[in-house]
Amino acid sequence: MIEVIKHILPNGLKLLIHQDFSTPIASFNLLYDVGSKDEDPNKTGFAHLFEHLMFGGSIHIPVFDEPLEHVGGENNAFTNNDITNYYITLPVENIETAFWLESDRMLSLAFTKKSLDVQRNVVIEEFNQRYLNQPYGDVWLNLRPLAYTAHPYMWPTIGKSIDHIKSATLTDVKNFFYSHYAPNNAILCVAGPVNPTQIIELANKWFGPIERRNIIERNLPKEPTQTLPRKLEIVRDVPFNAIYKSYHMCNRNHPDFPAVDLMSDLLSSGKSARLYQRLVKEKQLFSNVNAYITGDIDEGLFVITGQLYPSTNFADAENALIEEVRNIQGIQISEYELEKVKNKYESNFTFEETSVLNKAMNLSFFELLGDANRINFELEKYRNVTRASIQGIAQQILTESNCSTLYYKSKQQ
Repeated sequence: MIEVIKHILPNGLKLLIHQDFSTPIASFNLLYDVGSKDEDPNKTGFAHLFEHLMFGGSIHIPVFDEPLEHVGGENNAFTNNDITNYYITLPVENIETAFWLESDRMLSLAFTKKSLDVQRNVVIEEFNQRYLNQPYGDVWLNLRPLAYTAHPYMWPTIGKSIDHIKSATLTDVKNFFYSHYAPNNAILCVAGPVNPTQIIELANKWFGPIERRNIIERNLPKEPTQTLPRKLEIVRDVPFNAIYKSYHMCNRNHPDFPAVDLMSDLLSSGKSARLYQRLVKEKQLFSNVNAYITGDIDEGLFVITGQLYPSTNFADAENALIEEVRNIQGIQISEYELEKVKNKYESNFTFEETSVLNKAMNLSFFELLGDANRINFELEKYRNVTRASIQGIAQQILTESNCSTLYYKSKQQ
């Protein structure tokens, strides 16, 4: 059982405290309820840009990393479609440094042309290196707008186009900052060998004076039900053909979510899973094949993907994937198979929670989903998944009318 103490500051900041005396290190995790889904469709990539801008200095702290390094701390951040998450680890006796640093950049960044120019160039370089100049790097730039027609999950976190970042102005970034980065749009979790009374005092001292801000009301368009198959072919300079099939699935809070997650494990978790055994080892159609979920808070995607051998054509590859989908829809899943993936999930979950930083991150995320204490019932939800429930969900979502298929063709074949 992961115990958590909750406290809400008058300005709306949600504070979570978890005591863990197994380590001298404290973790300080600040989650902002803003991701790329909150962006203007004509100004995408801003949430990710802010992940970088937040390290560009604030009013009283021109260099974020330097004072943290002086007290033995480390920090980093990540952004996805749903959230932006900043985290610090440091010796517990220096925990106040984390409060000082994060509260100052929540109060106000140092909005300067120089900082924006520097971080904009960093993001543009990342866009070029990871999405445009890397083999298969633009898959999600093509697959997302194929699968989504209305919901802002239609663009990746890096943004729709590099031009959106190039044209970002200081006014644009200031507006985005003051609309989303605020105490009343954040969840702070401090975990480690901490004193809860001291943590509440520090939270009030450093974050208490920051005023609430007018957070833009989230009113996202719901993705309409897909009723016909969609297909796209693109040709790129890559060594092998690849195929991507994405199916719309439930949201993160839906009761079926654990069953869908385990279904992806049944198909592709490890070399003993169905797709590897039948399509790589036995039929030798693919060099590798995978199935996974995007795990989004709103309705996400179930994705099956594989790289084809040069001797395999797209029709044979896709038919083989569809046959495996039909197998899981129509053939009883063995108790052994299901128990194996449940055990693997439980092992990974339990191991992950041995890290105090992971606990801080996960508690923050579960609080965003509705209640941090839900983390203690997650394993039970996965344990309660049945073979029949997976079969029923496979019949419901793994249909061609609900599928968007991308043929990623190699110029060399």
